[in-house]
Amino acid sequence: MTSTDLDTHVREAEPAPVDDVDIDTLDLRLGADSLVWKFYGDVRGVLGFQRLAGTENCIEQLAQGVEDHSVIFNDFIGRAQRSGPPIMRTIYSDDPHKWGRMVRDFHRDIKGTISDGSRYHALNPELFYWAHATFLDQALFITDTFIRRLSYDEKVQIFEESKVWYQLYGVSARSQPQTYDEFVEYWNSMLDKFVPTRTIVYATGYIRKGVPGPKWIPAPVWRIASAPLNGFIRTVVVGTLPQQMRDVCELEWNERRQRNFDRFAGFMRSINPVINRLPRKWLYLSWANEGWDRVGVDPRKLHNG
Repeated sequence: MTSTDLDTHVREAEPAPVDDVDIDTLDLRLGADSLVWKFYGDVRGVLGFQRLAGTENCIEQLAQGVEDHSVIFNDFIGRAQRSGPPIMRTIYSDDPHKWGRMVRDFHRDIKGTISDGSRYHALNPELFYWAHATFLDQALFITDTFIRRLSYDEKVQIFEESKVWYQLYGVSARSQPQTYDEFVEYWNSMLDKFVPTRTIVYATGYIRKGVPGPKWIPAPVWRIASAPLNGFIRTVVVGTLPQQMRDVCELEWNERRQRNFDRFAGFMRSINPVINRLPRKWLYLSWANEGWDRVGVDPRKLHNG
């Protein structure tokens, strides 16, 4: 898929769901032998929350859909809690088709116009695939950065597994890159389309201004007490972001912070053997734990590299 094709199809704003019968007959699902199962539900994925939400909403059409049809500006946490579980269950549940269709159908009526007057629709395959691509990127980036280095073949495997994951949503795959190398090229081309949308500028305000404190703590006290937290966010959280996102969100970055980020990431990878010995309920999110319980497999012994 070229950038020209992407721009043309997105502006057509036509939804393209796939017939549910076609999905059901394929009996698609991921399982315990997949790298996506091993790594996506790992609690360390939380370190990529801003990369995931940020890259997704730096594309104008998607951000406008969030602004027009979501409650992000007055219930940011609530929105994340409502959208996250169905996506996780599309991977880990015993009925991934049901959950995938639920995610898709959430988006049937999400449509409108952007600043240049052109239309968008959330089930336009080019737009829907971009949203999926940010989840795939999170699995690749967070694993390789904070858990353990992935080999090229493992990255290829995760990409191939992501095709099954995407099919479970029941949206046309016409925009999907066919190889991992094509995905990398696609991803890099999308980074160059980032714009400072109202959604993402709002969502990164806590980084520029500092985390807001509880009302019962005096502001001067909170400025001192929150300094370590804000320092962590401005180094580790901002460190996960592509430079194009830092630029459009006006997030400060420099070589010193990059070095500190690299040290933190290296430390996290170095203690991975220790973290892998933690109780599974501490190591995986609840929806992933339900899946591992159901199949009776201990993921801590799998794919350790």
